[in-house]
This record gives sequence, C-alpha cells and structure tokens, in this order.
Amino acid sequence: MISFKGAQFPKDVILFAVFFYVRYTVSYRDLEEILAERGVRVDHATLNRWVAKYSPLIAATARRRKAPADRSWRMDETYIKVKGEWVYLYRAVDKLGKTLDFMLSKRRNKTAATKFFARALEVNGLPRKIVIDRSGANTAGISAANRMLRSFGCPIPIEMVRIKYLNNIVEQDHRIIKKRIRPMLGFKSFVSASATLEGIEVANMIRKGQFTPGLCPFAQFAALAA
Repeated sequence: MISFKGAQFPKDVILFAVFFYVRYTVSYRDLEEILAERGVRVDHATLNRWVAKYSPLIAATARRRKAPADRSWRMDETYIKVKGEWVYLYRAVDKLGKTLDFMLSKRRNKTAATKFFARALEVNGLPRKIVIDRSGANTAGISAANRMLRSFGCPIPIEMVRIKYLNNIVEQDHRIIKKRIRPMLGFKSFVSASATLEGIEVANMIRKGQFTPGLCPFAQFAALAA
C-alpha cells in the first residue's frame, strides 16, 4: 500500500491528478485549470511533485501485479530528450504487445542492457526467446543474462533472435509513449523524466487490459495504490 500520510489533499484527488497527467495530453498548467474548475485549487508545481513522487511507486506495484505474459519477448530502446540531451528508454513487450518492463538509462551499452534484462527477468520469469535488433549492447546483455542463469543452474539458455521485422510490435508501441511526451517539449531532469515515463507506461498498460479489464481506467490506476 502506498502511503499518503502528510499529504494536504485527499488521496483520490492526488491519484486523479497523476493519472490524468500521465494518460492524457495535458500540461501541468492545463491540469491546474481543469482541477480549479472542479473546485480543487492546486498549483502546477505541486502537480509536478505528485507525479514525480507517486508515479514510480505505482509503477513498481504495476510491474508485480500485471497479468502473466507470453514467453516470447520483443525488446528495443528508443530516444528521449532530457535537458537537451538524448537518453535511452529501454522497453520490452511480449509477442502480443503486452508491456513487460521499462527503464530509462543515461547510457546505451552492455551495462544498461544487462541491468534491464535482469529487471525484466525478476518480475516476468524466464522467457523462451528474446527478439532484438542488431545492437551489440543488447546482444551482450542477453549473453550476460544467460551466464547469470547458467550460474544459478538453469540448463536452457534464452534464445536470442536478431530479426528486425519481428520487432515491429515494440517499435509501434514506442509511438504511443512518444505521442504522450511530445507536447512536454523535453524534460528538465533525468529523475523527473524517469518518474513521468513510469506513470505513462502504467497508463499504457491499463489501456492494454493488463490489470482488471472492465473496470474503468482510473479505478484500475487507483487500485495499484491500494
């Protein structure tokens, strides 16, 4: 359960504000105005702090509670601009397009790829195969993951497939994330970017039906904080 102790606004108001921001194409000032029209006076700086604080906590819960995924994975990274510089959003989906994991990294190298695969394996279990592009860093990351699994006594390595067209699913999924962040005109800090992207990813998972299909999207988001 996520603690809202010490918050000056009710839990539902905070969660509604965070969900509305990560799900829809609005700025913090737009959201400030929307809430004011509903009788809630909160400034845009406070809204920013709510997203930065609660999005990562909700995302951590979402990673554990999402429905089981297929064992055929698609992994790729995309570019995100932070303070005028490009950083890398690592993402993985299964062959049906369901989100497996996501991680923002300042670097695109073996260390970052290995960390991402370790995170994904921790919460999703062992895949049968992982489809990647021809990135040497991602190839090295899977090889490192296989060595780690072998040291734990796993006799069957993860199959690595390097066929670009098979990765169309995750590349198309990138577009949904990019569409949401495009109006933001860049992030001011890496921490803020990471937190906001985690919230956007959770909203995208809800849209895909990875939690409780049939329940309204906000109710699903709020349930992750319970």
